[in-house]
Amino acid sequence: MKLSQRAQKLEPSVTLAAAAKAKALKAKGVDVLSLTVGEPDFTTPQNIKDAAITAITSGQASFYTQSAGIPELRQEIVAYMKKYYHLDYAVEETIVTDGAKYALYNLFQAILDKGDEVIIPVPYWVSYGEQVKLAEGVPVYVDGLFENDFKVTVEQLEKAKTKQTVAVIINSPSNPTGMIYTKEELTAIGNWAVENDILIVADDIYGRLVYDGNQFTPIATLSKAIAKQTIVINGVSKTYAMTGWRIGFAVGDAKIIKAMTNIASQSTSNPTAASQYAALEALRGDQTSVEKMRVAFEERLNKLYPLVAAIPGVELKKPQGAFYLFPNIKKTMEMCGYNDVNVFVEDLLEEGHVALVTGAGFGAPENVRISYAASWELLEEAVRRIHKFVENKRNKD
Repeated sequence: MKLSQRAQKLEPSVTLAAAAKAKALKAKGVDVLSLTVGEPDFTTPQNIKDAAITAITSGQASFYTQSAGIPELRQEIVAYMKKYYHLDYAVEETIVTDGAKYALYNLFQAILDKGDEVIIPVPYWVSYGEQVKLAEGVPVYVDGLFENDFKVTVEQLEKAKTKQTVAVIINSPSNPTGMIYTKEELTAIGNWAVENDILIVADDIYGRLVYDGNQFTPIATLSKAIAKQTIVINGVSKTYAMTGWRIGFAVGDAKIIKAMTNIASQSTSNPTAASQYAALEALRGDQTSVEKMRVAFEERLNKLYPLVAAIPGVELKKPQGAFYLFPNIKKTMEMCGYNDVNVFVEDLLEEGHVALVTGAGFGAPENVRISYAASWELLEEAVRRIHKFVENKRNKD
C-alpha cells in the first residue's frame, strides 16, 4: 500500500518510543525504572476531576463544542493571561486545542507555506522540527551552547535569518534542558523579531514550574510590540497534572487564531468537551495543588542533581525549571566504550533496566534526558543502577 512521502520521512517521537520500550520490557516481567515521559507522576487534583464528572452527569459533555473551545474556557484563558501575564486579550485571540502539541501543529499549518523557515534553538523539544516539516516548512537549527546554558543569542539568530524566515521558537523553561531565558535575553530576542517581522512562538508550557528562586519571564510581557509579534502556546498538562486530558491553548493575533480555528474545524472538530470543563476548573479553581506539586519537583531536583552530577564523566547544568535533567555523557560513554548515545541508552535499558531518552532526538547526540517527574524512591534507585552500569562497563574495559 502506498504511503505519502511526508509519512515516510517523519521521525517518530523519541520520548514516546523510549516509554514504549520500557513498557514492553515491564510487560515481560522486567523491573524497569522509566525516567522517560514528560508528565507529572501526580494524579489530577480532585476538584478538577469533580468538574469533569459533573459535566458528564449533567449532560454538558455529551455534545460537540465550538471548534475554538467553549466560551467559558476561552474567557477564563483571557483571565489567566491577565493574572499571570498582566496582558489584555480578547476572546477572539484565544483557541483551545487538543493539547499544547496540537496548538503548535495547528499554528505551523496556519502560518507556513512550502519553503518557509522556522528557527529552532538546539536542544529542542522533539516535535518542533517534525511539525514544521509536516507543514512543508524548513526547520533551521541554531545551537544553544553548553557554556551559555543552552540558550541562543541574537547574533546567532541574525546569522540564521534569511528572506524565508517566518518564525522563531522560544521554549523557556526548556524541554529538555530546564534552562530559563533572562528578561534581558528575551528583550533582545523580542526586539530583533519585531525589527525583522518574525513571529515569536512562545512555548510557555513549563512557565509555572520554576525552582530555587529563579524567575520565568514571558516574552510577550516585555513590550506591546513584542506581545503583538508573539503567539503564546500553553496548556494545563504540566502545571495541573493533566497530560491525559489533552487540553492546550494558543493566544495571540486574531487573524492567526481564526486560521487555526478553521483548521481545527476541519481536523479535530473540537477538543473533548469533558476535558474542557475540567480545564475550566483547573484555571479558575483552587491553585493550592499547583504549588504543592511545584515544591515536590523542586525538592527532587535539589536532591537528584548532585547524584547525577556525580556519575563518572557527566557534565551537567543545574536546571531552573520544568522537570528534566539533560546531562552531557560524552566522557561517560568514552569511559564505557561507546560512541553512540542511542546504543548507550539501549544497553542501559536492556542491562541496567533504566529507561532514559536519547539526546539525539533533541538535537544533542552527546546527552540524555532524565525526567524527575517520578517518586524519590524510584529516582534514587535509578541513579544507583546507572552508576552500577557505568562502573561495570568501565571495569570490563
